[in-house]
Amino acid sequence: MPSCSPDCCLFQAVEIVKVWSEDGAGKVVEIPADMTARDVCQLLVYKSHCVDDNAWTLVEHHPILGLERCLEDHELVVQVQASMSSDSKFLFRKNYAKYEFFRNPLNFFPEQMVAWCQDSDGTIPQSQLLQNFLNPSSCPEIQGYLYVKEPGRKSWKKLYMFMRRSGLYFSTKGSSKEPRHLQMLSDLDDSNIFTIFTGRKLHNAPTDYQFSIKPSKTRGDCKELKMLCAEDEQSRTCWMTAFRLLKYGLVLYKSYSVPQQRKTNLSHFSTPVRSVSENSLVAMDFSGRTGRVIDNPVEAQSAALEEGQTWRKRSQRMNVLGSPSPLHPSSLSTVIHRTQVWFHGRIMREEAHKMIIQQGQVDGLFLLRDSQSNPKAFVLTMCHHQKIKHFQILPCEEDSQVFFSLDDGATKFTDLIHLVEFYQLNRGVLPCKLKHPCTAVAL
Repeated sequence: MPSCSPDCCLFQAVEIVKVWSEDGAGKVVEIPADMTARDVCQLLVYKSHCVDDNAWTLVEHHPILGLERCLEDHELVVQVQASMSSDSKFLFRKNYAKYEFFRNPLNFFPEQMVAWCQDSDGTIPQSQLLQNFLNPSSCPEIQGYLYVKEPGRKSWKKLYMFMRRSGLYFSTKGSSKEPRHLQMLSDLDDSNIFTIFTGRKLHNAPTDYQFSIKPSKTRGDCKELKMLCAEDEQSRTCWMTAFRLLKYGLVLYKSYSVPQQRKTNLSHFSTPVRSVSENSLVAMDFSGRTGRVIDNPVEAQSAALEEGQTWRKRSQRMNVLGSPSPLHPSSLSTVIHRTQVWFHGRIMREEAHKMIIQQGQVDGLFLLRDSQSNPKAFVLTMCHHQKIKHFQILPCEEDSQVFFSLDDGATKFTDLIHLVEFYQLNRGVLPCKLKHPCTAVAL
């Protein structure tokens, strides 16, 4: 047979991967074996006409086991798919908290949970926290109590645990670190860490903050899973973030710091990257010849209220010129918000909670929804300090015109888009500015 020409080597075998969006729709994509999760996300962003803000992720979802995790940007999708069971699938979803620990490490690692390994009694200086995780020669460890589900039983046992580069250990004698008292529960290299989304009742868990360590080669065998439960959300986040850092180290930092410079198979695709820094959104005064930043918080609040009044007057002028009244059912201002990625219609409070948690509990993550208790009102659901809060948006009528307000009418807006834009620039009565829209993309 004639030998294959060198040009044949340019062609790679492709694999079929199906990815699902949160609305239940699926998209089949053909990818080469060396395509990473980041590459696939870029491809789906391009095909779905989304904005590539480096927050998109592929989620490995196991419905029967009740587990899911976000793939790391550098992981090869074909390899991950080969280890998944037939009922498992990939989801395409935002995760704003994917690299948040690089920006705000102190929020992820409580001082009492981070220490040197057993050869030192000192704690790690907070200024060197991430450096110690990224440096392979250093030996930070996470320590604290976790509940562990006993194999084959519904009972949980509270144990003092230690996470090191070599694995996750528990002490057989209180909180002792002596080697003779430590037993390995799981290694890190050949395992992945998952959140448990099935709820505490299914596993009789003592708290809501469950997670699991699953061997990479195990498909659907529950016997190989290590079921764990933390006391609160902060400690669970700490354990799970430390697992990722100790396992991958500098690879994560590279994915975080230079996403656009990484060599990908999609270099011929160009998608816009838009991001807005909170520090660039400041109150400004343009009344003089040149603009100036308003430093005084009282003056800034006054400027914010004045800006809201200006929007009101602009809308009133539009009505005088013949635009339809907001009171009319067909008015644009009563329906235009339904075109926005942050509006999710008549979803329940529990569903809003779930979406915020899934897309990363970072400050300023938000969505708007219809109120369940008041058919004329709306609800702003947002995250601040890893807590989910709800604010009712009430309609108010003035001079035969309907406005929307978060603060009992002190600041009024002609429609919900104006309201959201205002609170993206000004904190107002909210605990922080609105930063990240909770998005459900349709593939």
